[in-house]
Amino acid sequence: MGKSAAVIMRPMAERRIDASDIRRTLGRMAHEILESNQGAEDLVVVGILARGYPVARRLAFAMTQIEGVTIPCGSLDVRPYRDDLEGKVEDDKSEIPFAVTGKKVILVDEVIMTGRSVRAALDALMHHGRPASVRLAVLVDRGGRELPIQPDYVGLKLEVPEEEWVDVRLSESAGEDSIVIVKREGTCIS
Repeated sequence: MGKSAAVIMRPMAERRIDASDIRRTLGRMAHEILESNQGAEDLVVVGILARGYPVARRLAFAMTQIEGVTIPCGSLDVRPYRDDLEGKVEDDKSEIPFAVTGKKVILVDEVIMTGRSVRAALDALMHHGRPASVRLAVLVDRGGRELPIQPDYVGLKLEVPEEEWVDVRLSESAGEDSIVIVKREGTCIS
């Protein structure tokens, strides 16, 4: 886990993280990733579809601005590799317009909980080549792991009860940037 992850515990009345918090968090993560990789050489970013990809694009853009060289960014469809989806997914929507073999891949998702999406993403990524290394970056770590997978870079660590959900809303799809903690359907928050 990134050493500088912010831990946010908010009272029940305040369950929202705003756009400026997200912007600062992604900027800090971009600097942390570049520092731990000694710059941008051989660095590529791959976001897990659908919600990890906009976060990946923002991280790649921030690192590009910092370093002055383009950091390539692609998207990875993990549906065909999920162990918790019924039926076979035939249409892989991954778009990785660069070679991953020999590269330092930063795999990005918006939230990590169980680790199942990341496990599937590692399988999917290996079908695109053999990276020199793979590091995981997540905007939010909400805990609740079922698999022994831990992120290397964490934007925010939120202590969220199991009956609540972390909803990352980004302007690309939701028209706004915010992180909202919401009650899962069928549960009662006391």
